Amino acid sequence: MNASQPLLRLWYTLFLVLSCAACATPAPPATQALGGTAWQFVRFQGGDGRVQVPDDRAKYTVAFTADGGVNVRFDCNRGRGSWKSDWPGQLLFGPLAATRALCPPGSLHDQFVKHWFYIRSYVLRDGHLHLSLLADGGIYEFEPLPKR
Repeated sequence: MNASQPLLRLWYTLFLVLSCAACATPAPPATQALGGTAWQFVRFQGGDGRVQVPDDRAKYTVAFTADGGVNVRFDCNRGRGSWKSDWPGQLLFGPLAATRALCPPGSLHDQFVKHWFYIRSYVLRDGHLHLSLLADGGIYEFEPLPKR
């Protein structure tokens, strides 16, 4: 056995341990990316390619608070709930307490309510927020809510 082999093994083991420790470093919480932001709906593209756009973008809004709260407007109804993201790209919404007014024909309210709990991930791209449904069910695209 060469005298330098034990030293090489020690360096190799140390390298592997440090490499694994770097892999286990947690990513920064996604609350830094979404907390304190507000968005209005631009369009929905379904997994089947169907595209829907709102008659008025400001009727469909989502506002994320830094402490895990979310405020929504789905056409003629408003709601409040919670959200969490344990790693960047993941998004889970909690129960939503919302008003139950009957919205006019053509409203996307029912679709938003139906899809809300199936949103599982997000991407921030070109200044827009994209919320994705489970199993390639579709993507909701939002733009920043204009400052008033």
